[in-house]
Amino acid sequence: MSRFKLSFLSGVFLLLFAICILLLPGCAKDVAKPNPIPSVDTTVYTTVNFNDLLLDSMFVDTFFVKMVDSATVKSQVSQFYKRRNYQFAWFNKNGPANVMAMFYDQLKNYSFDFNDQSLDNPKIDSLVKSLRSDESKFMSNPANVLNLELLLTSTYFKYARKVYDGRDKNPVDLEWFIPRKKKDYQILLDSLVARKPDSEVHEPENIYYTRLKAQLRKYREIEKSNVSYPVITDKKVLIVGDTDVCIINVKKNLIIVGDLMDKDTSAIFTDTLKSALLLFQGRMGLFKSGKLTESTRKELNVSISDRIKQMVINLERLRWVPVDLESDYLMVNIPEFRLHIFEKNKLAWEMNVVVGKAATKTSIFKGNIANIVLNPYWNVPNSIIKNEIIPAMKRNANYIERNNMEITNKKPLMVRQKPGGNNALGKIKFLFPNNFSIYLHDTPSKSLFSESKRDFSHGCIRVEEPRKLAKYLLRDQPNWLKRIDKILNTIDETWIKVSPTVPVYIVYFTSWVDSEGKLNFRNDIYGHDKKLANEIFGVGKMCGRR
Repeated sequence: MSRFKLSFLSGVFLLLFAICILLLPGCAKDVAKPNPIPSVDTTVYTTVNFNDLLLDSMFVDTFFVKMVDSATVKSQVSQFYKRRNYQFAWFNKNGPANVMAMFYDQLKNYSFDFNDQSLDNPKIDSLVKSLRSDESKFMSNPANVLNLELLLTSTYFKYARKVYDGRDKNPVDLEWFIPRKKKDYQILLDSLVARKPDSEVHEPENIYYTRLKAQLRKYREIEKSNVSYPVITDKKVLIVGDTDVCIINVKKNLIIVGDLMDKDTSAIFTDTLKSALLLFQGRMGLFKSGKLTESTRKELNVSISDRIKQMVINLERLRWVPVDLESDYLMVNIPEFRLHIFEKNKLAWEMNVVVGKAATKTSIFKGNIANIVLNPYWNVPNSIIKNEIIPAMKRNANYIERNNMEITNKKPLMVRQKPGGNNALGKIKFLFPNNFSIYLHDTPSKSLFSESKRDFSHGCIRVEEPRKLAKYLLRDQPNWLKRIDKILNTIDETWIKVSPTVPVYIVYFTSWVDSEGKLNFRNDIYGHDKKLANEIFGVGKMCGRR
């Protein structure tokens, strides 16, 4: 046994002796004989050798006597050390493990990034400061080492719950129905403290989370400057060649967020400014005109603090997304009005979509595309029959026939639309079993895809390029690939099984970083941001975007 280990354990025993005396009831003068101090049982350390420093189990219990941590945290800490045979996690015979500094810095980054001081602990700060000031002196004091060891472990479990699971609010209450995987914090911490010296400590989330959090940190730094450049003008539109005092602030705002690299801050609308505005408009989901329009000014006037709130809200949502997604999947981002196709974990291509109106929201969930239907019948939902079909039939007795529909049942009234050019589902639909009666489909209303804001449907998702999507999903079924176009030239409904099924995620993100590294923002079309903002920031603390 090393000299360090012997001296360290001797100090532990002395410390435990003092603790036992302090914890006994009554005054010290009433104590005739202290309780015997149990020795460390080294016989249990034969199964797994994590470390060469041993922690007495009794100290774990005494540590929490004056702590206010929840019973859950206490249980997690106890279980963690029991699984490790009471071997240290953050220290070894040579001193602090490299991962300690990394985790401590991560705690500080979390506090800064999310403006959340709930994990701050002055005791940890003091002990770490002392350790960094004089490591040898710190390590010679067993009380310091033991306290910092257990404080870091208990803090980790509180930290992990925040960054892995997010707030206690059930996502289902916020209309999020994508299942979340349970995580074993014990295993996660074991994995963390077992990292190689040159490895980094990352928050345990998917790549979307990592990208957005990096942007959040940039915006926190911008926020520190506490500058504001409001864009105000009485002109409806400004274009290249125009001169206006508001252009000065337009340029300053675009420089801050990185869309304008030119340091020119004159009042002249230049070609360089037009290029910067095109970038900005694209990131905001606006019509890309390169002009200073009213909608563009509105976005430029959203404060940095409101952008930060919007990012924090979406980072919370990203904690609900599985860390490991499938290698091939589809993702529809509702506020973006886009469908993204991923192949081998990389974006293959994407297209515009139309989603549900606020009154008939598209639900947030995960499914698996199992069937493609060519020339589909449209079984009209009861709500549409009641609110639209019946009133139309009263106004026009020929409504059913004129719209290529047929009544399949009179009481209750059931209606379906036959295959054809004016079918509401178009020529193709993509089915994935779900409880929301939502699917992807074609549409005869192609002009809607050119709109910048595309929430027009009754809840289902209309896709801009249905043939391309169908052929992509059937790329491993050559027999069907040869027949698709021929079948589509008929009016015969044809079902095709997709094998294997393809995951599709219907998500809701109003802020994210795209595959090109650009930070995007979108409007909160369903009010989901508002609900989550109330949970995170308090009632009425809304973001700037609506």
